[in-house]
Amino acid sequence: MKQSENSIPITILICDDDEGDRMVTRQALHQARVSNALRFVEDGEQLLDYLYQRRAFSGETGSAPRPGLILLDLHSAKTGGHESPKVESVDATLVEIPVIFLSTSPFNDEAVRDCQLGANTSMTKPVTLPGLVTALNVLGRHWLEIVELLPTPA
Repeated sequence: MKQSENSIPITILICDDDEGDRMVTRQALHQARVSNALRFVEDGEQLLDYLYQRRAFSGETGSAPRPGLILLDLHSAKTGGHESPKVESVDATLVEIPVIFLSTSPFNDEAVRDCQLGANTSMTKPVTLPGLVTALNVLGRHWLEIVELLPTPA
């Protein structure tokens, strides 16, 4: 995805507990021409470890760069998709990071609850690679080209 001249490329953090889905997401982002650095975690617990740079992510310079966008599978294992954004939404050091919930099932009242828990939006993941490429292309254009993300604190 082409970045504007004044923007700094952001890291996209993707939380998904299914290895196949992570591989397909990586491939779809590549095909959608999203060239941002990608980092993957497998569950909500690893997501929080990544964000707070603890356990496997502590003291490793550059291995856990601050994300500028989080794509979070709604049904990730362990702390679950619902809990992580709630923690993030009350932490002033993380609140400016946009969170997008992804799910293969259609959203209903769950999407409203997700946004109340700290997600910025929810997106139904298409089940085909071409559909996912199209969706991620639109998502990338919106979050990486159109919306101006706030600078991260130093």
